[in-house]
Amino acid sequence: MKLHAVCIGQAEKLPGKSYKTGIFKIPVTGSVLIDAEGIVGDAICNRKHHGGVDQAIYIEGLETLAWWGETLEKPVDPGTFGENLVIAGLDNRGVNIGDRFTIGEVVLEATSARIPCATFTARMQDPTFARRYTKAARPGIYCRVISGGAVTASDTVSYDPFEGSKVSVPETMATFGKRLSEETRQRFLAAPIHYKLRRELESY
Repeated sequence: MKLHAVCIGQAEKLPGKSYKTGIFKIPVTGSVLIDAEGIVGDAICNRKHHGGVDQAIYIEGLETLAWWGETLEKPVDPGTFGENLVIAGLDNRGVNIGDRFTIGEVVLEATSARIPCATFTARMQDPTFARRYTKAARPGIYCRVISGGAVTASDTVSYDPFEGSKVSVPETMATFGKRLSEETRQRFLAAPIHYKLRRELESY
């Protein structure tokens, strides 16, 4: 796998909205630094729902963006969905919680699916897009930073599957907000899931 693009956003207003968002991301050249909170210099405006240690980096697979381009019948350029990293050779559907991506000194661990929100829908200028994104079952991947460092587009990416309990990233989106069976709940808790989801599942 290769790091196809590194994308950074600045705080901007969505058309017709009063609030600012960091969803408008564009590819950058040169080296960027990743620390525990994500890409240094990347805008995160609503920290209640975005950013944080367990969703510090948002990854999209280049193959997934290509699929969306065909589906939408228009190019989906890196950064369109608000992602930080685009990885060539990656299909989002095959990623499980706990899988790791290593880029030089940087190690990222998958924690959860990207859940479409009102800001994402507004950014895509399609009121049905959140529903379409969910139905497609190809969600972007949120990651925690196991170790930080510098990355540059074209860097080699090593992919290491999690050897423990298997919970696919698409499954975390499909079950979002739903009460799980006890068997499924225990399977989720045995994986290194996002701390918010862990807290929710431990509450019942």
